Amino acid sequence: MTLTPIKTPWVAKKLFPNYVWDIATTEKVIYLTFDDGPTPDITNWTLDVLKQYNAKATFFCIGNNIEKHPEIFQNILNGGHAIGNHTHNHIKGWKTNTQDYLENIAEAKQVIISEIVNSKSLISNLFRPPYGQIKPIQGQQLIALGYKIIMWDVLSFDWDKDVKQEDCLKNVLTKTTEGSIIVFHDSVKASKNMQYALPKVLQFFSNKGYRFEALDFSDKI
Repeated sequence: MTLTPIKTPWVAKKLFPNYVWDIATTEKVIYLTFDDGPTPDITNWTLDVLKQYNAKATFFCIGNNIEKHPEIFQNILNGGHAIGNHTHNHIKGWKTNTQDYLENIAEAKQVIISEIVNSKSLISNLFRPPYGQIKPIQGQQLIALGYKIIMWDVLSFDWDKDVKQEDCLKNVLTKTTEGSIIVFHDSVKASKNMQYALPKVLQFFSNKGYRFEALDFSDKI
């Protein structure tokens, strides 16, 4: 059982103001994010559902998964979605020394560069730490390198086997507000809950006049 809250407390956002937790806006905009892909079948399914609602999202990809599934990665790009770095091997920042952590991120960046070179996409400066685990010094050095560290406002808990599908959906429907950054996963582990909740989230908020956009910051690295 995890003690991690569904909705990120304001105090956490105040303690780490240099990280992006949500987007300040009064417009009806939501930012869906998907971690851990690209994954066979699941990522393409996700892209198809997003397309049905003209929704754009941000995919925080693992470098090693991009290497294994470059064609799926290209599908993300072709769909007009944003790309973020999620390390090369999905490592935990708290258990990794800073130099090794930065090198793993740099390795993922090179994979992303090699796959984007023939597309119209720009190299993203977005980074999300796996498990949300990042040491302050790691964060400081990544920011100095030009990265935007993207955290979240709402966790769906789609990966948690103890969370029922209906509760995964409820987590998002009841906690999302204008400018929320929501975490889903296009992974095998999360697929059951995510594939149940995502279409319903898209329909619910679309009916309320919301739109779904990819995260976009002007700086690129």
